[in-house]
Amino acid sequence: MNDKNINRCLIILLLITGCQKAKTKVENIQSVPFIAVDDPHSYSSPEEARVKHLHLELDVNFDKQELTGKAIWSIDVSSESKEIIFDTDALVIDKITKGANDTPVAFVLKDADSILGSALHIPVESFDSIVTIYYRTTSESNALQWLDPTQTGDGKHRFLFTQSQAILARSWIPVQDSPGIRFSYTATVHVPAGYFALMSARNPQQTNSEGVYEFEQPHPIPAYLMALAVGVLGFDAVGDRCGVYAEPGLLEAARYELAEMQQMLEATESLFGPYAWERYDVLVLPPSFPFGGMENPMLTFATPTILAGDRSLTALIAHELAHSWSGNLVTNANWNDFWLNEGFTVYVERRIMEALYGKPYADMLAVLGYQDLINTIDELTASGDTADAALVISLEGRNPDDGVTDVAYEKGAFLLSTIESITGRDRFDAFLSSYFSEHAFTSVTTQQFVEYLYNNLLEKGSAEDQKLHLNVWLYTSRIPDIFLVPFSTRFEQTETEALAFLNGKSAANLKTKDWSSHEWQYFLRRIADSVSYAKHQELDRVYNLSKSNNAEIAVLFYKTSIRLGYKSCFPQIEIFLSKVGRRKFLTPLYQSLLNNKETEEWGRHIYARNRSRYHSVSRNTLDALMNK
Repeated sequence: MNDKNINRCLIILLLITGCQKAKTKVENIQSVPFIAVDDPHSYSSPEEARVKHLHLELDVNFDKQELTGKAIWSIDVSSESKEIIFDTDALVIDKITKGANDTPVAFVLKDADSILGSALHIPVESFDSIVTIYYRTTSESNALQWLDPTQTGDGKHRFLFTQSQAILARSWIPVQDSPGIRFSYTATVHVPAGYFALMSARNPQQTNSEGVYEFEQPHPIPAYLMALAVGVLGFDAVGDRCGVYAEPGLLEAARYELAEMQQMLEATESLFGPYAWERYDVLVLPPSFPFGGMENPMLTFATPTILAGDRSLTALIAHELAHSWSGNLVTNANWNDFWLNEGFTVYVERRIMEALYGKPYADMLAVLGYQDLINTIDELTASGDTADAALVISLEGRNPDDGVTDVAYEKGAFLLSTIESITGRDRFDAFLSSYFSEHAFTSVTTQQFVEYLYNNLLEKGSAEDQKLHLNVWLYTSRIPDIFLVPFSTRFEQTETEALAFLNGKSAANLKTKDWSSHEWQYFLRRIADSVSYAKHQELDRVYNLSKSNNAEIAVLFYKTSIRLGYKSCFPQIEIFLSKVGRRKFLTPLYQSLLNNKETEEWGRHIYARNRSRYHSVSRNTLDALMNK
């Protein structure tokens, strides 16, 4: 066999055996060929020298709110290389050594850029294979959030978690922080006695009394999937390959809410091939976590806002699980192509939900997603940012978080569902499965995906290709006419009830008995701009929506309450903003408060009081909102 065939066989073997926990280290680090791709968000020059494997040793100090340790990097150096360049941000570099003998070397840490941080230049020669960086984090290490007991669920113990996406890994590890560069890792983490440490790796299932934890991630991953959490936690299994971690007071609720995780995993395998990451576990974090979920390999980080008590928000877990194929297994090579991660993932998420709960259920998700997409495109168009309504955008000189919009998620998913509608599901499923398997543990660009699409599914210039208008999807703000706007039969009745309510039907007589969270969301969106104060108050009196445990429903109700000046709801809004750190919910609520002259000052006061409780990812977005 030639090298290409050997590499492909190794990848396929990994996928076939990935569902069984390996007893020995997986020596697949270099089984996948590396192709350097320009990344405007990384200083590294991987074509000259790049990282292959990391051994990380860390001490977690809650008193100082500091990580100290060393990153031991195995590196690949070309014969012409003079240096290897790492990305760092707000790190103190104490010393750097080379080789097994820890020979000290001089290094250069360049001045910091406000977005990219500082480039760390280390001299190397062709025979160098190990570089060790001794370092400390600082209070400006934005990936880290140190929580005091009042910010946790149990209110008794401190907590630490990281959020590395998109380019925050460099603020807690000196790393080549590009999604196009992958490495395996091992780690030793020291934490206070009684605390649990978890990483995006093979994890323990019970507390180590000595506070020393060993980790291994045998598969090559990009830096943004590096993750660490430390707290007082418990674990409960929900299947032979799935389980949940949470603070003890939340563990029972988390286990109930996420009981269908293994069914989701098996449904995805039946659609798109074997799960390659051994286990799929979820850690339910304290409320300040800025996202709904983060797809860290082997250990999704999840917001506690999914614990609605009725399993109504578990599409979020389906989304993060889907990332095990789209994103973690096959990754966008730079952040300009973010849709390759998220558009694919939303498509796979809806296929999972359809497989488990039927097409009418998945159709509701698609309709709500389409509403979100149109609102986002309208906002971008109104502000003159039409270029950001394309799937492929330019983020050079900008924070890659600027690309985290519904365009990448929803427009990307609708492109894939349109390809499916043109080619037929059977053909498209076979294509997508081969795309995942043949690109496993690699990073790809939009152009590479397009070439693979034309080589394996569509004939360029064919009738199918002409119907698709691929370049319109990828490079313009438009959605081609071939796209079929999603429709939900279950929302037909919801629409009827919404119109009847606006026209005088009493809240008590609404036919809501069998409504899911999605029907309530559609209903509240439909009436938001037209409902009167009296009808809004009536709705709350009958259904107690201002105190809903479902954050998706509560936020929609709160936004209308702010518009109408429904002050009975204001204390609940303030409580919500002081407890929840999820950016998806914070941004529209603060926007609503700022847009209303009667609540603007109150909103700024709430933010000033709670700003320190939010993760830097949320703070950056909200600071910009407050300064507009």
